[in-house]
Amino acid sequence: MGDSAFWHPFAAMGAVRGAEFVLTRGEDVWVFDDAGSRYLDATASLWCVNVGHGRREIADAVHAQMTALASYQTFGDVTNEPARELTDRLAALAPVPGAKVFLGSGGGDGIDTAAKLAREYWARTGSPERTVLISREHGYHGTHGFGTALAGMPANRLAGPFVPDVVQVPHDDAAALDAEITRLGADRVAAFVVEPVIGAGGVLPPPEGYVQAVAQVCARHGVLLVVDAVICGFGRLGSWFGIERYGVVPDLVVFAKGVTSGYVPLGGVVVHERVAEPFWADGAAPFRHGATYGGHPTACAAALANIEILQREDLLARALVLEGELAAALGTLADHPLVTEVRGGTGVLGALELDPSVAPAVVSRAARERGVLIRPMTSALGFSPPLTATTEHLDLLVDKVRGALDSISR
Repeated sequence: MGDSAFWHPFAAMGAVRGAEFVLTRGEDVWVFDDAGSRYLDATASLWCVNVGHGRREIADAVHAQMTALASYQTFGDVTNEPARELTDRLAALAPVPGAKVFLGSGGGDGIDTAAKLAREYWARTGSPERTVLISREHGYHGTHGFGTALAGMPANRLAGPFVPDVVQVPHDDAAALDAEITRLGADRVAAFVVEPVIGAGGVLPPPEGYVQAVAQVCARHGVLLVVDAVICGFGRLGSWFGIERYGVVPDLVVFAKGVTSGYVPLGGVVVHERVAEPFWADGAAPFRHGATYGGHPTACAAALANIEILQREDLLARALVLEGELAAALGTLADHPLVTEVRGGTGVLGALELDPSVAPAVVSRAARERGVLIRPMTSALGFSPPLTATTEHLDLLVDKVRGALDSISR
């Protein structure tokens, strides 16, 4: 294959150039390359194809919307029916009272929106000095301006200096969050950002009681709780936004990925009525922020069709079963000499921590050669198959991954 002008994200282009892996189609848990070879997609692309590949219902909804009104901006008082229907549907599903929904193009947009909303909320309610945003070590919040600053993964903190007034705390210690807010002064802190399960940072489920504890810390100090549900939402944790299983009520919830199962780019922020009030009150100044494609009618139509599939096929309930099946399947690899830890059991997410002697990308490539696509991370392999996966698919997955690990051991 000749060189392409396409600059791949997160890629060493000198190695990629002339050696791209070209996919041509997908069907449920499978994808096919340009040579016709079939692969088990054990990552759901990038944590997002929750209903599986090749869903005709989503394609039909997109086609119908494109032939009616493919695209239009929603600034000011302009809207369209799919955007109105989707935001009403999401507000009804969200674990947030009186929810309002701000739409964008993806998770990175959503994090920037949530960060601006948090700071502007305090400015509009008489506390403009509350600007500090706190995130967690190992956390990942996209690659936009605020997301890069909030990153708890050192390798992703490039192109500084970063947005100021952003600090990190340990990912598993609610007392450390409490101490940091006290050190900074609660009257300076705007919000704390938390993933229900850390995804790209290694698939790190929270310790027992952690999410509830940090929510209590935020409530005690009057700090806004921002949940990054970009990976964890739309069934991945067995609920619509992932956070429901912990029984806490967030102030803002960022979503993307699974809202359309990745078929069309879409994301947004669900906002608690209390936080929305200074922006929605009569006479309130505009929130001068938004994306060209926020409320994009075609993207919203895709999301509505995707949500219908999730509901009709009861895939959220299926996820609660599948999470245990995935954890058990990955657990059979715990005895491999190159595996130092198996993580999972909270949502359809899992990871194999690898011995430092082996690079995750090398194992991922060996697994691909055996017909399985897995996610190489900093020191681990990540797994997040579509919610339509079966035990047979999981058996195939661990068999091929063991083969990949064995090939490297030899």
